[in-house]
Amino acid sequence: MSEVASEELQDCWKKEQDELAMRVNTSYNEDIAVNRISLVGGLDISFVKGTDDACITLVVLTLPDLKVVYEDSQLIKMVALYIPGYLAFREADFFHQALQRLRVKHKEFFPQVMLVDGNGVLHFKRCGSASHLGVICDIPTIGVAKNLYQMPEEGIVRNDEHKQKVSQLNNKGDQFELKTNNQDVLGMAVLSNNQATNPVYVSVGHKCNLETAVEIVLKCSVARVPEPIRQVPP
Repeated sequence: MSEVASEELQDCWKKEQDELAMRVNTSYNEDIAVNRISLVGGLDISFVKGTDDACITLVVLTLPDLKVVYEDSQLIKMVALYIPGYLAFREADFFHQALQRLRVKHKEFFPQVMLVDGNGVLHFKRCGSASHLGVICDIPTIGVAKNLYQMPEEGIVRNDEHKQKVSQLNNKGDQFELKTNNQDVLGMAVLSNNQATNPVYVSVGHKCNLETAVEIVLKCSVARVPEPIRQVPP
């Protein structure tokens, strides 16, 4: 794709992302009752190295016993251009399709909340993959990232201070806020397992608040990565 075309595409995506970000709900008044959640979903995408082929997988697990009750995997051809910060535009439509198939074929397994391997409002536009999906599908979503999404211009970086905070996380549930220079809390670094040496990075996607998002991630975690995402085949 030409540089001009990619610039035009990025301008289009920027406008759409700005519109979606305005619709993200991070202080949901009708907050999710965690003790009433019985089904939680996970979405991820894996790529065939060196190709544009990928596999989109949706799994649904029961809570609290974390048993897989539904799985849907689809091979797809990834044709959209990758532009940093706009990853959702490559993935969200495929995720949406997977959720639609679930709603049509097995609505009894449709989850009350979705965990997405990626970020929610922990994003330079406050609209990462989890937020993007949550808005277009109008469902509660949580972003769970394995690596810190860095925003140097806003003070969220993997520097010595961050590494020191990580080293002080010792027990499951230990956490610290991810704050911008303006003291806006965009997410939490959370130790999700006693044996883990690194946290996961939890952020609100849509229709959820951060405290609830962290609680749900911890309830879903046996290993470092919460089961709804970890159970997605590589």
